[in-house]
Amino acid sequence: MSKPLELYACLYVRELPAQALLRLKPELHDKACIVLEGEAPNQFVSSLNTKARLLGLRHGMTKIEVDTFENITSLSRSFRIEEALKRILLECAGDFSPRVEDQSKGGHFICVIDVAGTESLFGSPLSLARKLRQRVRSAGISGIVTISANIQAALCMAKGLTGNVPILVIPRGQEAQALAPLSLSVLGMTEAQAQTFENWGIRSIGALAALPEDALISRLGQDGKRLLQLAQGKRPHLLEPADLPFILEEQVELDFPLDDLEALLFGLSPMLEQLILRAQSRMYALAKITVTLELEGGTSHSRIVAPRVATNEKSLWLKLLHLDLENHPPRHSIVAVQLHGIPGMTNKVQLGLFSPQLPESGKLDITLARLSAIVGDGNVGKPVLDDTHRINNFHIETFSLTHSESPQKREEPYLYLRLLRPAEKAHVEVLHGKPKEVHFRSRRYIADRVYGPWLQGGEWWNDGIWGNEQWDMIARANDSSFLACRLMRDFIQNEWSIAGLYD
Repeated sequence: MSKPLELYACLYVRELPAQALLRLKPELHDKACIVLEGEAPNQFVSSLNTKARLLGLRHGMTKIEVDTFENITSLSRSFRIEEALKRILLECAGDFSPRVEDQSKGGHFICVIDVAGTESLFGSPLSLARKLRQRVRSAGISGIVTISANIQAALCMAKGLTGNVPILVIPRGQEAQALAPLSLSVLGMTEAQAQTFENWGIRSIGALAALPEDALISRLGQDGKRLLQLAQGKRPHLLEPADLPFILEEQVELDFPLDDLEALLFGLSPMLEQLILRAQSRMYALAKITVTLELEGGTSHSRIVAPRVATNEKSLWLKLLHLDLENHPPRHSIVAVQLHGIPGMTNKVQLGLFSPQLPESGKLDITLARLSAIVGDGNVGKPVLDDTHRINNFHIETFSLTHSESPQKREEPYLYLRLLRPAEKAHVEVLHGKPKEVHFRSRRYIADRVYGPWLQGGEWWNDGIWGNEQWDMIARANDSSFLACRLMRDFIQNEWSIAGLYD
C-alpha cells in the first residue's frame, strides 16, 4: 500500500485576546471592543475587533488615546482565558487528525494539521477546509484555513490572507505562484532583514523568490537560504504533534461584580451551548457539571449538578443549575464563572412496537431538585439500611442509574412494613412467653401467628440499647378484621408498643 502524499492544513486565528473575551459575550458582538494590556496608566491596546479597527483604533494605542473615541468597550486581557481557548481550538483541529502542531505566537493562534489520507473521511481538500472552518465558527471563533502540500507554504499563505478570503487550497506544485503576491512580513524575518530587502527594492515574496541563491547566501548567510526556500514554497519542516487532551471546560470573567442570579443564568447559556457542542462532537453527553463561581475577596463557591442520565438538553441543564444555585447561593458578588463538564455515554432506549412511552428522566431530576429545596439536601432519595442492629438505622442515597442495571421480574409478592413514628402504645397479654392478645386502637386482636423474639440494638457497650424485644404478629379481631404488625417490648420500662404495620 503506497503512502499518501503529504498534505497539511493550517488554522490561523487573528486577534486571539479579543476573540477569547468576546466569544461567550454575545451582548458585545455588535460593539467596538478593544483589549487593554498593562498596568494603569501605561495601558495599551493589544487586540481589537473589526468594528474598533474600522473606527480608526490601532494596536499600541494608549488608554489616553482610546478615550478620545466614543462608544468604545474596553476589556482587560486575560491570559488564562486565552490558554483555555487555545486548548479548544486544538481540540477542534484534533477532530480532523491526531497530528496537530501548535505554532501560536503573540496575540495570534496558528496550528498545522497533517491531513494526508483523510479524503475518504472529509472529502476533497476544499471540503475539509470548509468543515474545519465551520467547526471553529461553531465554537464562536473566526479563523482562516489554508491547505498545501508544504507546511511552510500553508503557514505563510494563512498569514497573508484577509478575512474576505477565509479559505484557500494551494494546488500541488504551485506554492511559489500562490505566495508571490504576498508581503515579506509573512516570512517572519527580523527588522534588519526587512530593512535590507527594502533597500534592495524587494517588497514581495515573488521578487524574493527570483533572487539567485548563491548571491543571497553570501550576503545574508543561512538565513538567506531559509527565506528563499520559504518564498519558493520548498522549505521542509518536521511536524511535531502536540498532546491534545479532551477537557470540557468553559470560563468567563465578568466586567463587573454580579449579584443577580437571573443575569448569571443568562451568561451561563452560551457557556452551556459550547460544552454541549464539544461533547456532541465526540459522541458524548454531559453527565456532570461543576460550576465554580469566583467571588469578591478571593473566595470561590462550587456546586456539582448531575442528572440521573447523561444528557445534552440545554434547557434541562439551565433549570438544574438554576434550582441548585437558588438553594445554595454564593455569599458574595461573582467576578468570574467556570463550568467543568464530565462526559458520559448518550442514553439509548430500545422500545418495542407496543411498549408504552417511558417518562422523561429530566422531569424526575427537576422534581427531585425542587423537593430538595423544600426538605433539604440529603433528605431526597432512596433509603438504604445501614450495616448495624441499631433500631431504624438507615441513610438516604441519591437515585442513580447504570447501564448494567436491568429490571428483574419478581417471582413472589413482597410484604412492606410501614413504620409508625412515633410507635403507638398497646396493651399486650402474654401466654407462655409469647404475645397472645393485643389491644390496639380500641380493638382486641387474637394472635394467629407470632414470630420472634429478636433483640434490637447494636451498641454492645450500652445495656439500654439492647433492652428492646421485637415480635412479628398476625392477628384477627372478632369482626374478622386483620392485623399484621411489629410489636416492640421495652425491657427497661416494661412497655409494649406497635412499631409498624405490614401492608
